[in-house]
Amino acid sequence: MEQQRSVSGSSQSPRSPSSQPFLSVSVTDPVKLGNGVQAYISYRVITKTNLPEYQGPEKIVIRRYSDFVWLRDRLFEKYKGVFIPPLPEKSAVEKFRFSAEFIELRRQGLDIFINRIASHNELQQSDDLRTFLQADEETMERLRSQDTGIFKKRPADFLQIIKDVQTKMSDVVLGKEKPVEESNAEYEKLKHYIFELENHVAEAQKHAYRLVKRHRVWAISVRIRKVIQAFGCLRK
Repeated sequence: MEQQRSVSGSSQSPRSPSSQPFLSVSVTDPVKLGNGVQAYISYRVITKTNLPEYQGPEKIVIRRYSDFVWLRDRLFEKYKGVFIPPLPEKSAVEKFRFSAEFIELRRQGLDIFINRIASHNELQQSDDLRTFLQADEETMERLRSQDTGIFKKRPADFLQIIKDVQTKMSDVVLGKEKPVEESNAEYEKLKHYIFELENHVAEAQKHAYRLVKRHRVWAISVRIRKVIQAFGCLRK
C-alpha cells in the first residue's frame, strides 16, 4: 500500500505572520488497487495550508471513496442545519466502474466536495476534516470500522430530500454521458457553477426551516386561543 508523505518547502514561509490564512486541497492521481470485488480506487489528497492547527504547510495522504463517505457522514451528523455538499455517485454499471472517464468524473467530484468543505468558514474548523486530511491509512481504516452503522442517513427526512436533489443536480452538471474536457478553465467554471447551485439549495433549505417554524408557532397560538375560549365558556 502506498505510503503517505509530507512535503514542505517554499520560497515564502506559509506560516509567516503577514500571510493570509488559507486551506487548499487537491484530489489527484487515481490508482486502481486490488482485484475483483475487492478492487477500489485510491486517490492522492494534497493539503496546503498555513493554519497552525495543521501539522505542516503541505501534507499528502492516500484516501479511497469510503474515506470521503466517512467524512461526509461525520459532518452531516455533527453540523445540523449546515448544508453538507454531496459526494459523486458511488455505484455504476460494472463494466464502466473502472473506466477512465468514470474515474476522472469521480475524481473531479471528490475534489469539488472536499474544497467546498475546506472553503466553508464553519466546516473547515472540523476536527474530522483535519483527521481526514492528515491521518495515516491505518487510522482512517480503524475510524471507518468504528463508525459502521452509526452515521447512516435517515429516510423520509427533509434534509435527505434536499441532499438527493443536490446530488442529482451535481450529476447533471458533471455530465456522466460526456467526458469532461481536461481544461483548468472549464473545470474552475464547472466548480463555480456547482458551488452556486449549492448556495441556492442551502437558501431554499433555510426558508423551509423558517416556514416550518412559523407554522408551528401559529398552530400553538391557535390551540392556546381555543383553550382560552373554552375556559371562558365554562366560567359562564
